[in-house]
Amino acid sequence: MFRSIGKVRLGIDIAIAIAFFAVSSGSQFYFTDSPALVPLIAGIMSAALAVRRLSPATSLAIAWLGAIVQMALLLAPLPSNLAVLGVLYATAAYGSRLVLWLGAASVAVGSVTVAAYLFIVGISTTAGGLATAATEAGVTTIAVLLGFALAWTAGALVRTMFRAREIQDSKRIADAVAQAEQERARIARDMHDVVAHSLAVVVAQANGARYAGKADPQIALDTLGTISQTAGSALADVRVLLAQLRHREAEGPQPSIADIDTLFAQIRRAGMDLTVDIDPAPLGDVPAAVQLAVYRILQEALTNGLRHGDGEPVAVSLAWFPRSVRLAVSNPVGGSARQPASEPGHGIIGMRERASLVGGSLDIDHSADRFTVRAEIPWEAR
Repeated sequence: MFRSIGKVRLGIDIAIAIAFFAVSSGSQFYFTDSPALVPLIAGIMSAALAVRRLSPATSLAIAWLGAIVQMALLLAPLPSNLAVLGVLYATAAYGSRLVLWLGAASVAVGSVTVAAYLFIVGISTTAGGLATAATEAGVTTIAVLLGFALAWTAGALVRTMFRAREIQDSKRIADAVAQAEQERARIARDMHDVVAHSLAVVVAQANGARYAGKADPQIALDTLGTISQTAGSALADVRVLLAQLRHREAEGPQPSIADIDTLFAQIRRAGMDLTVDIDPAPLGDVPAAVQLAVYRILQEALTNGLRHGDGEPVAVSLAWFPRSVRLAVSNPVGGSARQPASEPGHGIIGMRERASLVGGSLDIDHSADRFTVRAEIPWEAR
C-alpha cells in the first residue's frame, strides 16, 4: 500500500503539493458561483498530489473523491484539476500492476464522466441549447482524454525504463555470481591438480626409498630430497591458491610451457620411464590460457600414469602448430586401473574442462592394457 521513498522525496512531494494548493486555491482563472468551495477541491487534489509516489493507489482514490465532490457541488472545471495528470502519471510509473491498470481504466472512465458532466451542466448554462452543449462537451472530452492518456503513457514509459534498469542490475549480479563460481571451480581444479600430482610423486618416491635405501642409504637421502622439493613446491602452489580464495585480486603466477620440462624431470625422478616427442616445437606467441591448460592436462595425465602404470614407459607427444596444439599421453595400466570408461574420475573431468574452457577437446582411449589421453586446443590469432 505504501512505498519506501525516503524522507527527502516525501518532503519534496509535500512541498510541491503545498505550492500547488496556494496557486490553485487563489487563482482567478475560474468561473464559479461558489468561490468559497474552490479551496476545498484544491485541498483534496493537493492531498492526492502529495502522496502520489508514497501510495499511488491512495492518491488515485483521493483524486476520484475530489472529482466526485466537485461534480456533486456542480462546480465548473478548476485549475486544481490539473493534479489528476500527476496522479495518473504516478499510478503508471510507481503503482503495482493492479494500480497501473486502474489508472488506465480511470483515463477512459474519467473522460466519459467528464463528458457526461459537462453535457449535463452545459444544457442549463449554455445559451445555444442542446447542440452547443454537446459540441463543447465533446471538444473538452477529447482534450481531457488526450491529456489523461498522455500523462498515463509517460508514466508507463518511465515504469518500463525502471524495469529495464532492474533487469540490467539483476543480470549484472547474476554475471558476477557466475564469474565467482567459475573462479572457484578453476581454483578447485588447480588445487586438485597440484595436490594429486604432488602426493602421487611423494608416495612413489617414498615407496621406492623404502626398498632402495636398504641397499644404498644415499638413494634414500636423494629420494628424501626429491620428496622435500616436491612437497615444498606443492605447498607454495597451495598457498597461492588459498591467497586467491581470500583475495580475488591476488593472482599468482601460473605454470606455462616453460615449466613443462621441469614437470618431466620431476616425473622421471619419481621413477617413471618417460619418452617425450615434441615435433614441431612451439613457435610464436601462445596464449597464457592455452599454456596453462596444456600444463595441467599433462600433469594430470602423467600423474595417472605414475599412479596406475605397471613400470613400462609412458609416451608423451606434443605438436605445436601455428594456431593449435595437439598432445597425447599413453601409459600402460595395471589391473587396478581397469575401470569402465563410463565412470570417469575427477581427474578426467578436470582435464576435459581444462580443454573445453579454452575452446579445445579431449578424448580418452581406455583399452584393455593402455590408457591414452588425446587433446587438441586451437586458438585465435592475436
